[in-house]
Amino acid sequence: MTALAEPPVKQPATTPTGPPRRRRGRSGAGRTMHGGSLAHAILILAVLVSAFPFYWTIVAASRSNADLAKVPPTLLPGSRLIHNFEAVMEEADIGKALLNSFVVSSSITVGTVLCCTLAGFAFAKLRFRGRGALLAVTVGTMMIPPQLGVIPLFMLIAELQWVNQLQAVILPGLVSAFGVFFMRQYLVQSLPDELIEAARVDGASTARIFWSVVVPVARPGMAVLGMLTFMAAWNDFFWPIVALSSQEPTVQVALRQLGGGYVHDQSVIMAGTLLGTLPVLLVFGLLGRQIVGGIMQGAVKG
Repeated sequence: MTALAEPPVKQPATTPTGPPRRRRGRSGAGRTMHGGSLAHAILILAVLVSAFPFYWTIVAASRSNADLAKVPPTLLPGSRLIHNFEAVMEEADIGKALLNSFVVSSSITVGTVLCCTLAGFAFAKLRFRGRGALLAVTVGTMMIPPQLGVIPLFMLIAELQWVNQLQAVILPGLVSAFGVFFMRQYLVQSLPDELIEAARVDGASTARIFWSVVVPVARPGMAVLGMLTFMAAWNDFFWPIVALSSQEPTVQVALRQLGGGYVHDQSVIMAGTLLGTLPVLLVFGLLGRQIVGGIMQGAVKG
């Protein structure tokens, strides 16, 4: 009796020995990811929506008040931009206001960046008694509405005889609790303790460590804080209108004098607004490059 033949065993299929193919749609390390048409359309729409108010300011500043009252309104710039700028110069001392705003905003920005970086370094890397309690009190002051301090602050500057003087606007804004907390958080993450210890071993003092180690590392964060502080100081209206008068105005106080009369001239108001906006855009453009460059290069070079 013959034995039944066993069925042949199937051998597993051999796979190629080469490297596995990378699937499409996945980006590896070092490869640039490209967005689709939908992402580009959304970005273009977001840019148009964000830029339209500024474009409309240019259009309104170059038209007459009658043109702005038309229905539907015109969307193209006109030829009255220079004329409206001249009207702004006649109705308000916008040149002096621009100079005062630049002095106030620059002084507040320099003081805030320097003081907040010093305080942030102390809270982040120095050890001293009561550090946690002081930081909690500093952060807690951000919960107090600034309007509550207007009356005692005005009484203080009146006692010092600073009313209608620029120092009445500059000194109260030289330090901000937000700036201290922001720089503290930035230095905690970006400043290694090894750098400070190495500087200590080399015999550097705390002041030398701050200027030679902390400031180069904190430069991107200082640029961000400086940009935010300058824009906030430039656009501030509430405290300058309380502490200053029409003889020593800032830009926001001077704009209040535009378009007077029974019917407000919106084109003149928009022309003054355009003049007050251009310096902020210039500062934003200059500091924006430094911020991007600092982030791309990294805080600490290897």
